[in-house]
Amino acid sequence: MPTGLIMRSTGSRYIVRGEDGVLHTCIAKGKLRIKGFSTTNPLAVGDIVEFNPAAEKVGNEIVGTVTELHDRRNYLVRKSVNLSHHKHVIASNMDQCLVLVTLARPRTSYGFIDRVLVTAEAYRIPPIIIFNKVDDYDDDDLGLLAEYEDVYQSAGYRTLITSALKNVGMDEVKELLRGKVSLLVGHSGVGKSTLVNAIDPVLDLHTLEISSSTEKGQHTTTAAEMFELVVSLESVSRESASGQSLITIHQSPKPTFIIDTPGVKGFGLVDMTQAEIVDQFPEFLALKSSCRFGDCKHMKEPGCAVLEAVEKGDLATSRYNSYIDMVEGVDEKSSYR
Repeated sequence: MPTGLIMRSTGSRYIVRGEDGVLHTCIAKGKLRIKGFSTTNPLAVGDIVEFNPAAEKVGNEIVGTVTELHDRRNYLVRKSVNLSHHKHVIASNMDQCLVLVTLARPRTSYGFIDRVLVTAEAYRIPPIIIFNKVDDYDDDDLGLLAEYEDVYQSAGYRTLITSALKNVGMDEVKELLRGKVSLLVGHSGVGKSTLVNAIDPVLDLHTLEISSSTEKGQHTTTAAEMFELVVSLESVSRESASGQSLITIHQSPKPTFIIDTPGVKGFGLVDMTQAEIVDQFPEFLALKSSCRFGDCKHMKEPGCAVLEAVEKGDLATSRYNSYIDMVEGVDEKSSYR
């Protein structure tokens, strides 16, 4: 039976990419839920499955059937929107998570970024922060950008600055994506679909302007969807000694995929204890051995190296405040706090 890749999941229908690149509309067959893993969606974008093409007739349509779900090497989850005690798998089998951030129109909070980073760290998905729409920043916004960059670079994260609309920083993003499976996460209006269009204009994903009354994004992506990008070929122009223009072609051995997700207001953590949360802050973890107590939770314990670093200004107060919010179970209740 052929092996395929879930490219899109909408209700009971799935778009499955066969190994030959052909896309098939399929339905799920049998019990595909992972034992002991309660989610609102049995299959997610990025899942590797066994499927039978054109196996059943549903109404006037011939569809394939997904019969088996392969083990996931990783996945990213958040709280289900409608069922707070269930988790929703956003996507699986990713090489990296790109956190798309804007600091104006809309403003992305430290709290939102930190929740995504903690979840990505917990599920061993390397995160990268991309500050987008830099072309729209005034002097105050640029000052804030420098502060955000300092916070996250000091914590050990890679950051990029882009303007998808003006093609700023896009070559670096393309190189970052090449031959990998990447997930895009961010609020509505931060430019996820615009970024994908800038990388591969043929896709022409639908976008909308930011609402002038609220300065917040309007949902254009309604479900997570994986796209195969045409960035595996790169043409590099060089001039020979004789002045003749030469073209060198580099081809990635693997296809390039990006997963565009619906804009999310908050990012609720699931199935994480306080001890697990604290270890997902790399800069906290680096100081843990210097704390007086081995099981220090960095709350009010004497001799806490993390608290001392925050007081001295060596650790960002925003990161520590995010940590306190998470361990105390404080969810973001507004769109852009």
